Amino acid sequence: MNKKNFFNSKFVIFLLFIIVCLTWGTTWIGIKIAVETVNPLLAAGLRFVIAFPFLILITIFAKSPILFPKKTGHFFILLTIFYFTIPYYLISFGEQYVSSGLTSLLFSTMPIFSILFAKIILKDKIFINQLIGISVGFLCLIYILISEGLVNSYTDFLGVISILLAALMHGFLYVYSKKAGEGINVFTFNTLPIGVAGIMLCLLSFYFEDNHFQNISLNSWLALIYLGIFASVGGFIAYFFLLKRMSPVILSFIFIIFPVVAIFISSIYDNKIISTNFIICTIIMLCGFAITKLPIDFFKKENA
Repeated sequence: MNKKNFFNSKFVIFLLFIIVCLTWGTTWIGIKIAVETVNPLLAAGLRFVIAFPFLILITIFAKSPILFPKKTGHFFILLTIFYFTIPYYLISFGEQYVSSGLTSLLFSTMPIFSILFAKIILKDKIFINQLIGISVGFLCLIYILISEGLVNSYTDFLGVISILLAALMHGFLYVYSKKAGEGINVFTFNTLPIGVAGIMLCLLSFYFEDNHFQNISLNSWLALIYLGIFASVGGFIAYFFLLKRMSPVILSFIFIIFPVVAIFISSIYDNKIISTNFIICTIIMLCGFAITKLPIDFFKKENA
């Protein structure tokens, strides 16, 4: 088997799919550990600053342009601020008050927001299966938040809103990029925005946060290195490798699988038993979101 056939083999594709699910599933516990001794602005910034040199090398190796094409400056600014800078700060901020497992569950709403924005921006039709899935998913999410007591405390609720707002921004940029970012190489799409976002976040941290580097624990440094190299670089490369070789519908199920991984790891890290109600509601919620990804033809046949 030559190299090209090897990388396109079903085994390698399946293995990379599992790696992405595990990498994205462990991202949330990495953020949780990082913000234990690192302020949220600095944690988000250092993650990107660590990732940036590796992304530059990969972009050069792939012979892709680092700079965005002409006349896409507005999209570059929008992407840098509303996809990388603000959302990743909001996630780091939110994880100070919300468990890593629940954070992943909240962020799994991102594809749902993208469906809604696709309706607004691209005038896509919303189908009955999507309406059912969105309704069921969000009703379960609300029940989980209430049962976990995250609407009783102002700081906890603020953490929840921060994470949902990050998912909302990602959902918007995911749809908007289809329109404004068409033709932009995937390495170009990520490299410079991550570098600029990392520098901006660090500068904002030095101005607004009281940082003491000597107080940063070894675990937090290791978490930041993991987030920068494995989650931001490795996960990104594997995901876009799969994007060219798998059905987008099947690949989108990563957003259904990684919260399961994150919840399991969070329960181990926090030494907390997952309640039966939480498990049932999580399953129903994720199944609801999964329904939105099913082929529309399935429902047409059912109605035929």
